[in-house]
Amino acid sequence: MSTLAQLQTPCLLLDEIRMERNIVRLRDRLSRLGVRLRPHLKTPKCVEVARRVMDTPAGPATVSTLKEAEEFARHGVRDMLYAVGIAPNKLDRVASLRATGINLSVIVDSVEAARAVIATARATSDAIPVLIEIDSDGHRSGVEPKQTELLAEIGRLLHQGGATLMGVMTHAGGSYGCRGAAALEAAAERERAAAVACATVLREAGLPCPVVSVGSTPTAHFARDLTGVTEVRAGVFVFFDLFMAGLGVCELDDLALSVLATVISHRRDKGWIIVDAGWMAMSRDRSTAKQPVDQGYGLVCEAEGRPYTDVVLTDTNQEHGIMAVRSGSSRELPDLAIGDLVRVLPNHACATAAQYDRYHVIPKGSGVVSTTWTRFGGW
Repeated sequence: MSTLAQLQTPCLLLDEIRMERNIVRLRDRLSRLGVRLRPHLKTPKCVEVARRVMDTPAGPATVSTLKEAEEFARHGVRDMLYAVGIAPNKLDRVASLRATGINLSVIVDSVEAARAVIATARATSDAIPVLIEIDSDGHRSGVEPKQTELLAEIGRLLHQGGATLMGVMTHAGGSYGCRGAAALEAAAERERAAAVACATVLREAGLPCPVVSVGSTPTAHFARDLTGVTEVRAGVFVFFDLFMAGLGVCELDDLALSVLATVISHRRDKGWIIVDAGWMAMSRDRSTAKQPVDQGYGLVCEAEGRPYTDVVLTDTNQEHGIMAVRSGSSRELPDLAIGDLVRVLPNHACATAAQYDRYHVIPKGSGVVSTTWTRFGGW
């Protein structure tokens, strides 16, 4: 064990109690709605966190890179969905993982991608499980629900060509632009309705569709009805972040991740305090700039974790973070000396965590680090 003062900054802090509370909150909610959670492990990229959020040490889980799939497979996770459209040049890695007994599924949204999967399935004599990606809100990739002929064509190709058609999946990325509970509830219902409608298209075409997979952190927390859905995927809910707080999905007190930084300079003439956490430590994510409350590059807190009112990282260089009072506020900067510690809450937990190779795990409100958990990156 060590104190915060003994850590080299910048470093990544993880409040274990808040994290566990976030996990229980979503699990309980989905249990009441009658669906299981297939957690997305792209945010933590950490075995210890994965074991706390999955139903069992073997899964189920969702991943966003094959590096994640390979790392989690090494630690006993057997049931994973690779929830990014499969690139044909990655199918050899998929086949290699499946050859070791890993039940890894992939997704496609085109005839071309389906044919690539079928070719690998035939070459390896392995009926690779596939879900068809649905574009439920015009956000990104996927088959649009109105493209029923394309959906059925992809389904028939997979089913008759040697792969295993598992069903449909969608991600309501458009929910990240919603404002207020009513809008988030509506986004969740659009997501559900689109996925269920597409599942019906496949079934009416005589094709199997045992899995109807939906999910995003906002819609997972605001869905009122999940009839017809078999599983929900969500990821950033484990840590939450300022962007999710800005959407109204969580409160500041739910944020489990922060960056510990040290005061290294003052520019009193400019109203600045400079810390050793720049964009390399926080990431360049400025997603809250489009929200009613712009949190700059992160909201600054006392070393113990209590947020200062209206003090943010207003700007960053590679290794310098500029603390200042939010524009329009009458607050004053805290009286901090060179060497004092602060914590900075991130805009986007995934992007900030990606800058680090470990979590320093702390009890809530404590200045003591109980352990470190390894984090990995790469593709």
